[in-house]
Amino acid sequence: MAARVAAALRAAGCSPVFAVGGDATRLAALGLEVVADGFPGEGPLGGVITALEAAGGRSVMVVACDLPQLSSPTVVAVAASLRSDVDVAVAVTPRWEPLCAAWSFRALAVLRAAFDAGDRDLRGRIATLRRSEVAIPEQDLRNVNAPSDLDQ
Repeated sequence: MAARVAAALRAAGCSPVFAVGGDATRLAALGLEVVADGFPGEGPLGGVITALEAAGGRSVMVVACDLPQLSSPTVVAVAASLRSDVDVAVAVTPRWEPLCAAWSFRALAVLRAAFDAGDRDLRGRIATLRRSEVAIPEQDLRNVNAPSDLDQ
C-alpha cells in the first residue's frame, strides 16, 4: 500500500516523497526514502512534526500509507488549497482527514509547542489553525488496516 500512496504523491507532482517511520528496509525496497520518526509510538502528530522538520522549511503533503484508493487528483486538490493565508489544507469526507493534509511550514511551531506540552490530538491542533477544507469523496480516503479489508 505504501507504494500505491507514493505513486499517487509522485503523480501529483510531490517531490521528494519520503516515508516517516515504519520498516525502513521494506520501504527502501519499494524505492522510498525513509526518515526516522522523531517520536516513535507517539501518534500521528509526531509524524507530521517529523515530516515538517525533514522538509527543511518547505510545506509538506502528509498522507497515511493505508489509503489504497488515494489518487493524484485528490492530492492535487488538497495541495492546491494550501494558500498563503492558511496553515493547513485538510481533506474532508464527512469529517476532517488529518492524514490527508497539506501543511505549511508555519504550522510547525504551533504543532511542536502543543506536542511538547503533552498534546497528541492532531484534529484538535487543526481546529486551532487557519485552514482550508477540501471535500473529497469518502471512497478516495477509505482506510485499510489489514489485507482482508481490501476485499470489502
